[in-house]
Amino acid sequence: MKKYSVAIVGATGAVGKQILYLLEKSTIQIDQLRLLASAKSAGKTEKFKNKEIVVEETTEDSFKDIDLAFFSASGTVTKKYQQVARDLGAIVIDNTSAFRMDADVPLVIPEVNPEQLHAHNQLIANPNCSTIQMVVTLKPIAEAFGLQRVIVSTYQAVSGAGLDALKEMETQTQAVLNGKKPQAHILPSSSDKKHYPIAFNAIPQIDLFSEDGYTLEEWKMINETKKIMKIEALQVAATCVRIPVKSGHSESIYLEVNKDNVTVNDIKKVLENAPGVLLEDKPSNQIYPMAITAAGKKEVFVGRIRRDLDNKKGFHLWVVSDNLIKGAALNAVQIAEKMIDMSLL
Repeated sequence: MKKYSVAIVGATGAVGKQILYLLEKSTIQIDQLRLLASAKSAGKTEKFKNKEIVVEETTEDSFKDIDLAFFSASGTVTKKYQQVARDLGAIVIDNTSAFRMDADVPLVIPEVNPEQLHAHNQLIANPNCSTIQMVVTLKPIAEAFGLQRVIVSTYQAVSGAGLDALKEMETQTQAVLNGKKPQAHILPSSSDKKHYPIAFNAIPQIDLFSEDGYTLEEWKMINETKKIMKIEALQVAATCVRIPVKSGHSESIYLEVNKDNVTVNDIKKVLENAPGVLLEDKPSNQIYPMAITAAGKKEVFVGRIRRDLDNKKGFHLWVVSDNLIKGAALNAVQIAEKMIDMSLL
């Protein structure tokens, strides 16, 4: 079996650490692993298969002799180095939003549209975390019954905003419990004018607002879903909310199918056989997906499936997945594994 030289850009971040962990358990054979990060993180060590690997500063020379480069830092870093990596022969799998909507860059979820990998041109975009778990759920339903409309409200974990945001949530929680005023410096967006505490709060803003009143996170879900699903005239709307949960994004999804006389059991049967989906839907026994039970797991969990009371073609679902695993790191590693299976790497 062929062995590969692999680089992880952003190796000390939340997603980078998960990629490292998943590569250790992956079928990908690695003979060289290069861990890259900012100058501030250079010199730190990370463990891979019981070996300590020193983190290096990311430079243009970092990608020499690299076959596969996972980018999990910022969009700015991706834009600066992805072409350098590609020119040196590497295939780039990017976890940022830098190139997701570029027409010539495949936006791939292996369970959904692996055929798009044939057009990779050495750059593949990993979709947004909240998009991934939703589309993994929607795709088999769309194939079986058609799909015309989706309305999603998300309840997103703080880990999606990075390690510093997690630390701030913990500090804020302790402050509130100790009767002190929590200090906020990061959420809802570190680059925005105001910041609000996430401890004991729900913030209806993820990323910056655009002029139309939608946030960039909401636009990511809308546009990425349409690009991946490739359903003409598909209507998608999103409201994205940050809640004080460590890991695991939750989503309330309303969808409308095309076919008549579809039942809840029909939806359940399709999802029971869907790749990457685990059905948890026994409300009489209070069995349904929750962030606390999905954390650390690879699957997309689906439950609370019910027909809309006013629209016979409308259904409601509750979808939960670990945003750092399937929502980011796992999907990226699965893309690499699928490329190897398809003899594209």
